[in-house]
Amino acid sequence: MATHYGQNIDVEIYGGSHEERIGVIIKGLPIGFKIDEEKLLAFLSRRAPGNNEFSTPRKEADLPVFLEGVTDGVITENTVHAVVYNKNQRSKDYQKDSFIPRPSHADFAARMKYGKDVDLRGGGHFSGRLTAPMCIAGGICLQILEQKGIHIGAQLYSVGNALGKAFDSINVSKSDFDAIHGKDFPTLSNESAELMKAEILSAKQDGDSIGAIIECAAIGLPIGLGEHMFSGVENRISSIVFGIPAVKGIEFGNGFECAKLRGSKNNDAFYTDGEKVFTKTNNAGGILGGMTSGMPLIFRAAMKPTPSIFIEQDSVDLDSMTNTKLKINGRHDPCVAVRAVPVFEAAAAIAIFDMLCD
Repeated sequence: MATHYGQNIDVEIYGGSHEERIGVIIKGLPIGFKIDEEKLLAFLSRRAPGNNEFSTPRKEADLPVFLEGVTDGVITENTVHAVVYNKNQRSKDYQKDSFIPRPSHADFAARMKYGKDVDLRGGGHFSGRLTAPMCIAGGICLQILEQKGIHIGAQLYSVGNALGKAFDSINVSKSDFDAIHGKDFPTLSNESAELMKAEILSAKQDGDSIGAIIECAAIGLPIGLGEHMFSGVENRISSIVFGIPAVKGIEFGNGFECAKLRGSKNNDAFYTDGEKVFTKTNNAGGILGGMTSGMPLIFRAAMKPTPSIFIEQDSVDLDSMTNTKLKINGRHDPCVAVRAVPVFEAAAAIAIFDMLCD
Protein backbone atom coordinates (compact mmCIF):
# COMPACT_ATOMS: atom_id res chain seq x y z
CA MET A 1 0.00 0.00 0.00
CA ALA A 2 1.45 3.37 -1.02
CA THR A 3 0.51 7.03 -1.29
CA HIS A 4 1.94 9.97 -3.28
CA TYR A 5 2.47 13.72 -2.87
CA GLY A 6 3.81 16.39 -5.20
CA GLN A 7 3.16 18.25 -8.45
CA ASN A 8 6.79 18.70 -9.51
CA ILE A 9 8.58 16.22 -7.31
CA ASP A 10 6.96 12.89 -6.47
CA VAL A 11 7.14 11.55 -2.91
CA GLU A 12 5.80 8.01 -2.57
CA ILE A 13 5.53 6.51 0.92
CA TYR A 14 4.81 2.81 1.35
CA GLY A 15 4.73 0.01 3.89
CA GLY A 16 3.06 -0.67 7.23
CA SER A 17 3.89 -0.30 10.89
CA HIS A 18 4.60 -3.99 11.47
CA GLU A 19 5.91 -4.92 8.04
CA GLU A 20 9.59 -5.68 7.52
CA ARG A 21 10.26 -2.16 6.32
CA ILE A 22 8.70 1.16 5.45
CA GLY A 23 10.07 3.33 2.69
CA VAL A 24 10.01 6.41 0.52
CA ILE A 25 10.71 6.87 -3.20
CA ILE A 26 11.47 10.47 -4.18
CA LYS A 27 11.68 11.66 -7.77
CA GLY A 28 12.91 15.09 -8.79
CA LEU A 29 15.56 15.95 -6.21
CA PRO A 30 18.59 17.84 -7.59
CA ILE A 31 21.24 15.45 -8.88
CA GLY A 32 24.63 16.24 -7.38
CA PHE A 33 23.26 17.55 -4.08
CA LYS A 34 25.36 16.37 -1.11
CA ILE A 35 23.24 15.21 1.80
CA ASP A 36 24.64 15.93 5.25
CA GLU A 37 23.92 12.45 6.58
CA GLU A 38 24.84 13.30 10.17
CA LYS A 39 22.40 16.20 10.11
CA LEU A 40 19.72 13.99 8.57
CA LEU A 41 20.16 11.39 11.32
CA ALA A 42 19.89 14.09 13.99
CA PHE A 43 16.67 15.30 12.41
CA LEU A 44 15.19 11.79 12.26
CA SER A 45 16.12 11.16 15.90
CA ARG A 46 13.78 13.97 16.96
CA ARG A 47 10.84 11.96 15.57
CA ALA A 48 12.02 8.54 16.70
CA PRO A 49 10.01 6.77 19.43
CA GLY A 50 11.16 5.69 22.87
CA ASN A 51 13.27 8.74 23.74
CA ASN A 52 11.35 9.93 26.80
CA GLU A 53 8.31 9.33 29.01
CA PHE A 54 6.12 11.46 26.74
CA SER A 55 6.23 9.00 23.82
CA THR A 56 5.62 5.32 23.15
CA PRO A 57 8.20 2.99 24.73
CA ARG A 58 8.69 1.29 21.34
CA LYS A 59 12.40 1.72 20.53
CA GLU A 60 13.30 2.31 16.89
CA ALA A 61 16.50 4.00 15.68
CA ASP A 62 14.82 4.98 12.39
CA LEU A 63 18.09 4.66 10.49
CA PRO A 64 17.60 5.37 6.76
CA VAL A 65 19.10 2.91 4.29
CA PHE A 66 19.44 4.26 0.74
CA LEU A 67 18.75 1.51 -1.79
CA GLU A 68 18.91 3.69 -4.88
CA GLY A 69 19.94 7.16 -6.03
CA VAL A 70 22.44 8.11 -3.32
CA THR A 71 26.16 7.25 -3.32
CA ASP A 72 28.44 8.45 -0.52
CA GLY A 73 25.74 10.92 0.47
CA VAL A 74 25.45 12.43 -3.03
CA ILE A 75 22.20 12.26 -5.01
CA THR A 76 23.22 10.52 -8.23
CA GLU A 77 19.92 9.69 -9.92
CA ASN A 78 16.49 11.20 -10.48
CA THR A 79 14.96 8.53 -8.24
CA VAL A 80 16.01 8.21 -4.58
CA HIS A 81 14.78 5.15 -2.69
CA ALA A 82 15.27 4.93 1.07
CA VAL A 83 13.91 2.49 3.65
CA VAL A 84 13.70 2.13 7.41
CA TYR A 85 13.67 -1.43 8.74
CA ASN A 86 11.17 -2.09 11.53
CA LYS A 87 12.96 -3.93 14.32
CA ASN A 88 10.80 -3.62 17.45
CA GLN A 89 7.31 -4.77 16.50
CA ARG A 90 5.05 -6.58 18.96
CA SER A 91 2.45 -7.96 16.59
CA LYS A 92 1.03 -10.24 19.31
CA ASP A 93 -0.57 -7.13 20.81
CA TYR A 94 -2.83 -7.03 17.74
CA GLN A 95 -3.67 -10.73 17.43
CA LYS A 96 -7.35 -11.20 18.26
CA ASP A 97 -9.91 -13.95 17.71
CA SER A 98 -12.25 -11.36 16.19
CA PHE A 99 -11.95 -7.90 14.67
CA ILE A 100 -12.92 -5.08 17.02
CA PRO A 101 -12.05 -1.61 15.62
CA ARG A 102 -10.50 0.98 17.90
CA PRO A 103 -12.81 4.01 18.27
CA SER A 104 -11.62 7.06 16.28
CA HIS A 105 -8.92 4.99 14.57
CA ALA A 106 -8.71 4.12 10.85
CA ASP A 107 -9.39 0.46 11.70
CA PHE A 108 -13.11 0.52 10.87
CA ALA A 109 -12.97 2.46 7.60
CA ALA A 110 -9.92 0.52 6.38
CA ARG A 111 -11.54 -2.85 7.12
CA MET A 112 -14.73 -1.78 5.32
CA LYS A 113 -12.79 -0.51 2.28
CA TYR A 114 -10.00 -3.10 1.92
CA GLY A 115 -11.52 -6.20 3.50
CA LYS A 116 -10.30 -8.75 6.00
CA ASP A 117 -6.81 -9.06 4.53
CA VAL A 118 -5.79 -5.47 5.28
CA ASP A 119 -2.82 -5.40 7.67
CA LEU A 120 -3.74 -3.14 10.57
CA ARG A 121 -1.15 -4.30 13.08
CA GLY A 122 0.10 -1.19 14.77
CA GLY A 123 -2.19 0.80 12.50
CA GLY A 124 -0.63 -0.61 9.32
CA HIS A 125 -0.27 2.01 6.58
CA PHE A 126 -2.44 4.36 8.63
CA SER A 127 0.07 4.50 11.48
CA GLY A 128 2.16 7.48 12.53
CA ARG A 129 5.09 5.14 11.89
CA LEU A 130 4.80 6.15 8.21
CA THR A 131 5.97 9.65 9.10
CA ALA A 132 9.50 8.25 9.45
CA PRO A 133 9.99 7.96 5.66
CA MET A 134 8.24 11.32 5.26
CA CYS A 135 10.96 12.76 7.50
CA ILE A 136 13.67 11.26 5.29
CA ALA A 137 12.25 13.11 2.28
CA GLY A 138 11.56 16.23 4.32
CA GLY A 139 14.96 16.15 5.98
CA ILE A 140 16.65 16.23 2.58
CA CYS A 141 14.35 19.03 1.39
CA LEU A 142 15.16 21.03 4.53
CA GLN A 143 18.84 20.87 3.65
CA ILE A 144 18.18 21.92 0.05
CA LEU A 145 16.07 24.86 1.23
CA GLU A 146 18.68 25.96 3.77
CA GLN A 147 21.18 26.40 0.94
CA LYS A 148 18.63 28.76 -0.63
CA GLY A 149 18.31 30.76 2.59
CA ILE A 150 14.94 29.27 3.55
CA HIS A 151 14.54 27.96 7.10
CA ILE A 152 11.66 26.07 8.70
CA GLY A 153 10.89 25.37 12.34
CA ALA A 154 8.00 24.06 14.41
CA GLN A 155 7.00 23.82 18.05
CA LEU A 156 4.28 22.63 20.38
CA TYR A 157 1.88 25.56 20.55
CA SER A 158 -0.47 23.98 23.07
CA VAL A 159 -1.20 20.66 24.78
CA GLY A 160 -4.66 20.25 26.21
CA ASN A 161 -5.33 23.47 28.12
CA ALA A 162 -1.64 24.38 28.43
CA LEU A 163 -0.85 27.22 26.02
CA GLY A 164 2.72 28.02 24.95
CA LYS A 165 4.47 31.08 23.57
CA ALA A 166 3.64 31.65 19.90
CA PHE A 167 6.25 32.48 17.29
CA ASP A 168 6.62 36.22 16.70
CA SER A 169 4.82 36.43 13.35
CA ILE A 170 6.93 39.44 12.32
CA ASN A 171 10.36 38.58 13.69
CA VAL A 172 10.54 34.81 14.04
CA SER A 173 14.11 33.77 13.25
CA LYS A 174 16.36 30.79 12.68
CA SER A 175 17.71 31.25 16.21
CA ASP A 176 14.19 30.51 17.51
CA PHE A 177 14.18 27.26 15.54
CA ASP A 178 17.66 26.33 16.75
CA ALA A 179 16.66 26.98 20.36
CA ILE A 180 13.74 24.57 20.08
CA HIS A 181 15.86 21.90 18.38
CA GLY A 182 18.28 22.03 21.30
CA LYS A 183 15.59 21.21 23.86
CA ASP A 184 14.31 17.83 25.01
CA PHE A 185 10.75 19.20 24.84
CA PRO A 186 9.95 21.15 21.65
CA THR A 187 8.44 24.49 22.69
CA LEU A 188 9.82 28.02 23.06
CA SER A 189 8.79 28.69 26.65
CA ASN A 190 10.36 26.54 29.38
CA GLU A 191 7.56 27.52 31.74
CA SER A 192 4.92 26.43 29.24
CA ALA A 193 6.82 23.21 28.65
CA GLU A 194 6.31 22.19 32.27
CA LEU A 195 2.56 22.84 32.02
CA MET A 196 2.37 20.80 28.80
CA LYS A 197 4.32 17.95 30.34
CA ALA A 198 1.91 17.90 33.27
CA GLU A 199 -1.05 17.61 30.88
CA ILE A 200 0.58 14.66 29.10
CA LEU A 201 1.61 12.83 32.27
CA SER A 202 -1.84 13.29 33.79
CA ALA A 203 -3.45 11.72 30.73
CA LYS A 204 -0.86 8.94 30.68
CA GLN A 205 -1.44 8.07 34.33
CA ASP A 206 -5.15 7.76 33.62
CA GLY A 207 -4.48 5.41 30.69
CA ASP A 208 -5.74 8.18 28.41
CA SER A 209 -4.30 10.52 25.76
CA ILE A 210 -4.35 14.26 25.05
CA GLY A 211 -4.56 16.42 21.93
CA ALA A 212 -2.32 19.31 20.93
CA ILE A 213 -1.65 22.09 18.43
CA ILE A 214 1.63 22.40 16.53
CA GLU A 215 2.83 25.72 15.12
CA CYS A 216 5.15 25.85 12.11
CA ALA A 217 6.95 28.78 10.48
CA ALA A 218 9.05 29.29 7.35
CA ILE A 219 11.31 32.29 6.73
CA GLY A 220 13.35 33.47 3.75
CA LEU A 221 10.66 32.63 1.22
CA PRO A 222 10.59 34.62 -2.03
CA ILE A 223 7.60 36.86 -2.74
CA GLY A 224 5.04 35.30 -5.10
CA LEU A 225 5.60 31.62 -4.35
CA GLY A 226 2.39 29.71 -5.03
CA GLU A 227 -0.62 30.38 -7.23
CA HIS A 228 -4.23 31.49 -6.86
CA MET A 229 -7.22 29.29 -6.09
CA PHE A 230 -6.44 25.57 -6.18
CA SER A 231 -2.64 25.85 -6.29
CA GLY A 232 -2.23 28.33 -3.45
CA VAL A 233 0.35 27.96 -0.70
CA GLU A 234 -2.39 27.08 1.78
CA ASN A 235 -3.68 24.34 -0.52
CA ARG A 236 -0.30 22.77 -1.15
CA ILE A 237 0.75 22.81 2.50
CA SER A 238 -2.64 21.65 3.78
CA SER A 239 -2.61 18.70 1.40
CA ILE A 240 0.57 17.24 2.85
CA VAL A 241 -0.14 18.27 6.45
CA PHE A 242 -3.38 16.29 6.35
CA GLY A 243 -1.24 13.32 5.34
CA ILE A 244 0.13 13.33 8.89
CA PRO A 245 -2.01 10.93 10.94
CA ALA A 246 -4.18 12.56 13.66
CA VAL A 247 -4.32 16.04 12.06
CA LYS A 248 -7.88 17.37 12.21
CA GLY A 249 -7.57 21.07 11.41
CA ILE A 250 -5.21 23.74 10.07
CA GLU A 251 -5.10 27.53 10.08
CA PHE A 252 -2.76 30.11 8.56
CA GLY A 253 -1.84 33.38 10.24
CA ASN A 254 -4.49 34.33 12.79
CA GLY A 255 -6.76 31.69 11.23
CA PHE A 256 -10.20 31.40 12.77
CA GLU A 257 -9.57 34.43 14.99
CA CYS A 258 -9.94 36.67 11.94
CA ALA A 259 -13.64 35.81 11.87
CA LYS A 260 -14.05 37.86 15.07
CA LEU A 261 -12.40 41.00 13.66
CA ARG A 262 -13.28 43.92 11.46
CA GLY A 263 -11.19 44.51 8.38
CA SER A 264 -9.63 47.60 9.94
CA LYS A 265 -8.17 45.39 12.68
CA ASN A 266 -7.37 42.34 10.60
CA ASN A 267 -5.70 44.04 7.59
CA ASP A 268 -1.88 44.03 7.57
CA ALA A 269 -0.79 47.60 6.72
CA PHE A 270 2.14 47.96 4.30
CA TYR A 271 5.29 50.04 4.80
CA THR A 272 8.69 50.29 3.14
CA ASP A 273 12.26 50.89 4.24
CA GLY A 274 12.94 52.41 0.84
CA GLU A 275 13.99 49.13 -0.74
CA LYS A 276 11.60 46.42 0.38
CA VAL A 277 7.94 46.28 1.36
CA PHE A 278 6.85 44.79 4.69
CA THR A 279 3.64 44.58 6.71
CA LYS A 280 3.27 46.03 10.20
CA THR A 281 1.35 42.95 11.34
CA ASN A 282 1.14 39.46 9.89
CA ASN A 283 -2.40 38.26 10.42
CA ALA A 284 -2.28 36.81 6.91
CA GLY A 285 0.49 34.42 7.94
CA GLY A 286 2.69 35.49 5.05
CA ILE A 287 0.18 34.53 2.35
CA LEU A 288 -1.92 36.81 0.12
CA GLY A 289 -4.16 35.37 -2.59
CA GLY A 290 -2.46 32.00 -2.26
CA MET A 291 1.00 33.55 -2.81
CA THR A 292 3.77 34.31 -0.34
CA SER A 293 4.12 37.97 0.68
CA GLY A 294 7.72 37.88 1.90
CA MET A 295 6.67 37.90 5.56
CA PRO A 296 7.14 34.76 7.69
CA LEU A 297 4.81 31.95 6.72
CA ILE A 298 2.95 30.79 9.84
CA PHE A 299 0.48 27.95 10.26
CA ARG A 300 -0.91 25.84 13.09
CA ALA A 301 -2.49 22.39 13.00
CA ALA A 302 -4.62 20.57 15.54
CA MET A 303 -3.85 16.94 16.35
CA LYS A 304 -6.46 14.79 18.00
CA PRO A 305 -5.71 12.67 21.08
CA THR A 306 -4.14 9.33 20.22
CA PRO A 307 -7.09 6.93 19.61
CA SER A 308 -5.25 4.01 21.21
CA ILE A 309 -5.91 4.42 24.93
CA PHE A 310 -5.95 1.93 27.81
CA ILE A 311 -9.41 2.85 29.10
CA GLU A 312 -12.15 0.38 28.23
CA GLN A 313 -14.29 1.62 25.32
CA ASP A 314 -17.45 0.62 23.49
CA SER A 315 -16.99 -0.94 20.06
CA VAL A 316 -18.40 -3.64 17.77
CA ASP A 317 -17.17 -7.14 16.99
CA LEU A 318 -17.34 -6.95 13.19
CA ASP A 319 -17.16 -10.72 12.77
CA SER A 320 -20.25 -11.43 14.88
CA MET A 321 -21.81 -7.94 14.48
CA THR A 322 -22.40 -7.64 18.22
CA ASN A 323 -21.74 -4.78 20.61
CA THR A 324 -18.74 -5.36 22.82
CA LYS A 325 -16.12 -3.75 25.03
CA LEU A 326 -12.55 -3.08 23.90
CA LYS A 327 -9.49 -2.79 26.11
CA ILE A 328 -6.32 -2.02 24.19
CA ASN A 329 -2.84 -3.38 24.85
CA GLY A 330 0.39 -2.32 23.18
CA ARG A 331 2.66 0.71 23.30
CA HIS A 332 1.17 4.06 22.39
CA ASP A 333 1.97 7.78 22.61
CA PRO A 334 -0.04 9.63 25.28
CA CYS A 335 0.41 12.73 23.08
CA VAL A 336 1.44 11.99 19.50
CA ALA A 337 2.16 15.68 18.83
CA VAL A 338 5.42 15.64 20.82
CA ARG A 339 7.16 13.49 18.21
CA ALA A 340 5.21 15.10 15.36
CA VAL A 341 6.96 18.48 15.59
CA PRO A 342 9.77 17.54 13.14
CA VAL A 343 7.19 15.84 10.91
CA PHE A 344 5.54 19.22 10.35
CA GLU A 345 8.90 20.71 9.44
CA ALA A 346 9.41 17.85 6.97
CA ALA A 347 5.94 18.27 5.46
CA ALA A 348 6.38 22.04 5.05
CA ALA A 349 9.82 21.54 3.48
CA ILE A 350 8.48 19.05 0.93
CA ALA A 351 5.58 21.33 0.00
CA ILE A 352 7.77 24.45 -0.28
CA PHE A 353 10.44 22.71 -2.35
CA ASP A 354 7.73 21.32 -4.63
CA MET A 355 6.38 24.87 -5.15
CA LEU A 356 9.87 26.24 -5.82
CA CYS A 357 10.05 23.78 -8.71
CA ASP A 358 6.94 25.28 -10.39
